[in-house]
Amino acid sequence: MTNNAGDDAVLQLQDLLMGTENVEDFLGRLSEFSAATLSNAAGAGIECGVTLQRRKKTMTVAGSSPRAVILDRIEQSLGDGPCIEALRTRSMVLLADVGTDPRWPAYQQQLGAQGVRSTLGVPLEIGADAAAALNFFAPGTGIFTQDIIAEASGFADLAGRSLRLAVRIGTEQSRAADLKAAMEHRTSIDLACGVIMAQNRCSQEEAMGILTRVSSNRNQKLRDVASDILRNLTGGEARTHFEA
Repeated sequence: MTNNAGDDAVLQLQDLLMGTENVEDFLGRLSEFSAATLSNAAGAGIECGVTLQRRKKTMTVAGSSPRAVILDRIEQSLGDGPCIEALRTRSMVLLADVGTDPRWPAYQQQLGAQGVRSTLGVPLEIGADAAAALNFFAPGTGIFTQDIIAEASGFADLAGRSLRLAVRIGTEQSRAADLKAAMEHRTSIDLACGVIMAQNRCSQEEAMGILTRVSSNRNQKLRDVASDILRNLTGGEARTHFEA
């Protein structure tokens, strides 16, 4: 990619990422963007399917067109091919000619029947427990030149970095939310213990014992029992506050 093309790709990928709500949605938009970008660069109609791998299982999750989804699912039904090989090796895999390559004869026969003559599998790193691959389909041979392969590799790398950042941000936000909730629950329990201590003139340990017994007898979570005590005391919902 040239610098200008790379900058444009970065901006477009950022727009895609900001406009989607989950990984699968982003991959669907990415397949359309990728197919259009390579088709324009190659001067030929290239289609793109997306294979997602989680816990060593692969599935077709998106495509630049309904036909691209069908083409990608051929490989899933057979259990092997260039896209799955790209996921396995974490490197690009080119099937330059379905009529002469000896590696996946059953797969290549079905592609040929669909009018596909060459394919390119490009791995896309997402996170520790997931990966994806872009599966490009071309109607002729000689379309996936070194320049086109470099183009595909370039924006796949950009997309992977964008996705990994989004996954990390989402994970940290989730952890922060969990921590905030835990702090609020802990504070509610401590406040309820204080109420019990005042009412029963007992120690904090004894108050916690009373709270625990009530929780067990009612089959309620400790934090819910604590919230009930504070609600009855104040006549409304007692809330704790923490800055995010």
